[in-house]
Amino acid sequence: MKFNLSIVIVPYKSQDTIIDCLDSVYDTCKKHTFEVVLSDNSPDTNTRDIVEKNKKKYPNLTYIHNKDNLGFAAANNIGIAKTSGEYVLFLNPDMKLYEKTLDGMLDFMKANPDCGASTCDVVLINGDHDDSSHRGFPTPWRSFAYFSGLAKAFPKSRTFAGYNMTYSDFSTTHTIEALAGSFMLVPREIGEKLKWWDDDYFFYGEDLDFCFRIIELGYKIYFVPEFKALHYKGISSGIKEVSKELTHATRETKLKVTNWRFNAMKIFYDKHYKSQYPRWFRAMVFSGIDLKKKMALRKI
Repeated sequence: MKFNLSIVIVPYKSQDTIIDCLDSVYDTCKKHTFEVVLSDNSPDTNTRDIVEKNKKKYPNLTYIHNKDNLGFAAANNIGIAKTSGEYVLFLNPDMKLYEKTLDGMLDFMKANPDCGASTCDVVLINGDHDDSSHRGFPTPWRSFAYFSGLAKAFPKSRTFAGYNMTYSDFSTTHTIEALAGSFMLVPREIGEKLKWWDDDYFFYGEDLDFCFRIIELGYKIYFVPEFKALHYKGISSGIKEVSKELTHATRETKLKVTNWRFNAMKIFYDKHYKSQYPRWFRAMVFSGIDLKKKMALRKI
């Protein structure tokens, strides 16, 4: 059977959030046919056991248990192979969708054939926008302005605030350069042209890379604030301040995730910016990344 929408979710120790996530999917998608594929990276079976107990509630759900943690990109690619939908939504297991979000976002995609990917307004549990869902590409200058605090000091400046494009009007639909893999809606046709996710990235950076390649194809990426989703964010990784009271992540997990995060920055630079700058500049950028990583690791 071919569906209007395929939803791919990559759980990792997501037993505390997966049922709320699935309930919100099945409660809010009313106009379109859909399927759900869970490509589970958890080293244990707690998530599977919980899903199995509730499976009767979720028609057209496929569960895949990956024997190892393969990383976000690779697990998504495994999940995609089991889907048939005209559109594919990549959704984090710690997301909760608001009423009409899925139907509304699909209607938006169908009405905008120039759209290569879209996201709704992803809101954190403290009420803030999830800044990773509304981004510009991390050029060396934008990254410097962001990590030095210039972007925060001048949030309405296009010169300094390009990292998260905070000068935008968040109340209206507009184009952005990159969104997050926590809620990423893509036409299958475009994903297949790009051969989906680049699994050189293990965790972090793969969504930026995906968006970069979408724009290279000549398509646009849209932020659609009319529709919303709640993101608990960081429960699996344990490194986000907003969910520090909810996470069960061990110190070992936090160290691994922090290393993956900063390594992804280097991978992205080499894939998309290396040829634009001299070799000495790459060495300087990587030194800055290493310094930020050391500072982050010390806080764990």
